[in-house]
Order: sequence, then C-alpha cells, then structure tokens
Amino acid sequence: MAEGPLMEPVFVGRYRKKFEATWPDNAPIDSVRFVVLDCETTGLNPTTDRIITIGAVGVFNGEIVIEDSFDALVKMARNSESVTVHGVTRDESRGGLEEADAVERFLEYLGDGVIVGHHIGHDVAMLDASCERHWGFRLVNRCVETMYLALHLQAAGAFPNHRPAQRFTLDALCDRFGIAPHGRHTAAGDAFLTAQVFLRLQALAKRFGRDRVGVLCEPFGG
Repeated sequence: MAEGPLMEPVFVGRYRKKFEATWPDNAPIDSVRFVVLDCETTGLNPTTDRIITIGAVGVFNGEIVIEDSFDALVKMARNSESVTVHGVTRDESRGGLEEADAVERFLEYLGDGVIVGHHIGHDVAMLDASCERHWGFRLVNRCVETMYLALHLQAAGAFPNHRPAQRFTLDALCDRFGIAPHGRHTAAGDAFLTAQVFLRLQALAKRFGRDRVGVLCEPFGG
C-alpha cells in the first residue's frame, strides 16, 4: 500500500500563517520588526556545510530590542577549518542542540520578521538548506542586505567623503560609524554589530527617501 504525503509539522504551519497578514511594501520602516541575523558555519557550501551557531536580535522603531534576541549552539559532527574563525570546536558543541531543533526554535522566534544581515544571502542559504533537508521547505521572509543598502545610500550621496576604493565590509561600516567591533566572528556578536550598523543606515535611509520596507529590501545593481 502506497504511503500518503507526510504531514507538515505544526510549527511550519504556524510559520507560514504569519505571512497571511505581513508588512506590505509601503509599510514605514519604524513599524516593521527586523531580525538581524548571523550564522557561523563549517564552510560556505550550503549543500555540504552545516550551521554551528545562530545569533539574532530584533530591531523595532529605530531601536535594538535586547529582549527580542536569539542565540543557539548546534552540535557539530566534526571540526573544520572554520574553527580558526569562530573558535567553536566539536567538543564545545556537545552541549548544543541538534540542527533541526535549533532551526525550528529559530523559526518560531523569527516569524515574519524582515531578516537583516551583512552578506545575508549565505546565512539564508544555510537555513534554507537545513529546512529543505528536514522539512522540505524554504524561508519566505523578506531580507535586507546591509551592503546593498549602503551602496544605495552611497549612490544617493549619503557618504560624500567615500573613496571609490573603499569597500562596505562589516568592519569598514563599523569603523565609519564609530562602532567598536566587540564579539566579532561570533554569531551573537556579529548580529549585534550588524544591528548597530543597521540603525545608522536606517537613519540615513529616512533622510534619503528609503523609508519604506519595500525599497529597503531592494537589491543593488543588475
């Protein structure tokens, strides 16, 4: 007898339901819950690499909401070369969560929040790969790439002293805005640093006509 389709997990249904009445393109950015995200991973390939840590913090109405934060350590099957960056070893991860449990908890926390990050495509690709492995679906949240936002603002004249050779790396943006890079290369630390950068970019975005969530999420270039 052929098996029927697998039942969708309850938490996936709750996650999807959040998007039935989410923020429209013209929602003012101060009315939107942003979730600034960073993941540390074993490498850059979503197919073969895995998430090690997930860090996130909420931004709402122009403020970082410390109470609205998330931090999870995921059990690692092996050490990888990336340990020299994030510093988490397999032994240290033994007290962490299984990947499916960590990602499920993150999605419950995330809801329909607009994801923000620096090079956020990698973080979302890693989460998508995990969701596809375990439950056969992908994230549907909007995303703001802070590098794209900085490039849009540069094109609008927000950085008059910016030299063409200067790059909008996370470190460079922290330096530009006078943000001390504490906790660099940890998921929670990088999420908090990116949230601070995002607040500065948000303030500039309002001055330069990018005060709606739709335009804030626009990619840069072709």
